[in-house]
Amino acid sequence: MRFLLDDEQRAFAHSLDALLTAANTPSVVRSWSAGDHTAGRALWSRIADAGVFALAVPEAYEGVGPLPVELAVAFVELGRHAVPGPLVETVAAPALLTEPGLAKRFLPGLASGETIATVALNGSYALDGDAATIHLAVGGGELRLAQGYGQGHGPVRTSIDPARRLTRLQEDGGELLATGPQVAAAAAHSLTWARLATAAQALGVGLTLLDRTVAYVKQRSQFGVPIGSFQAVKHRLADAKVALEFARPLLFGAALTMDPADVAAAKVTACEAAYTTARTALQLHGAIGYTAEYDLSLWLTKARALRTAWGTPGACRELVLK
Repeated sequence: MRFLLDDEQRAFAHSLDALLTAANTPSVVRSWSAGDHTAGRALWSRIADAGVFALAVPEAYEGVGPLPVELAVAFVELGRHAVPGPLVETVAAPALLTEPGLAKRFLPGLASGETIATVALNGSYALDGDAATIHLAVGGGELRLAQGYGQGHGPVRTSIDPARRLTRLQEDGGELLATGPQVAAAAAHSLTWARLATAAQALGVGLTLLDRTVAYVKQRSQFGVPIGSFQAVKHRLADAKVALEFARPLLFGAALTMDPADVAAAKVTACEAAYTTARTALQLHGAIGYTAEYDLSLWLTKARALRTAWGTPGACRELVLK
């Protein structure tokens, strides 16, 4: 299949790219990694004003969605610029809050960007619990609004990606929002949205890694010529390009169907493509690629972290093969 974005979708992507380019996201990422959320929250508000979070919220609750294709378009750009924060969790949360009372209570804030959500399924770590304003915990057939010390989260734990700050949610004693079989169904739907957004984010990360590496090999010279002229280097970059371009139609095809198996296939393909591109980028950059001060590292670590976020490659492949 060949999926082409329409004029409106392309304009949306271009507008987000311009917004994020002007925001100097590498400095925002570094501040966020250090626990300073001031610049990140300001960028979050601008992303919300662009309508990104409203794409996952129904019109009845001040959103414009659900629009999974447009959401995928947006998250590719967010990945391209390595935007930090619980972006995936905030667009996955509406699928957990479909009961009318909960939807009316929470969804308008999520759509406007006033509310930042993080989510933990079945005891998993939650992303950026120290920055989130609501903490949703799913487990044992219950959906709870977590609370406890630290406003619902435990100590921040380090991640391979410093901008992904992990916490355990304090489930005991939190407000019970829903219980019963419908919670499991909502959690499965939320997982599908999270995997779609993660796949799109990973594709964007891979595209930036490829672009930066292509630019670098044109500048770095050995034996008096740019290393980009070497056949072996061209082959590695071509392999990365093919992997990313193969992931793109799977991503948008999954956004059209929102079938869990299709989304799982898109996630594993996009994340593996980004991870392969990260390995190529690191090899071709050499030792400079390891340094935290060099911007490439912001995308290298994110590619590795997204690979297992919201489902390992093995778990996604298992779902596809069922």
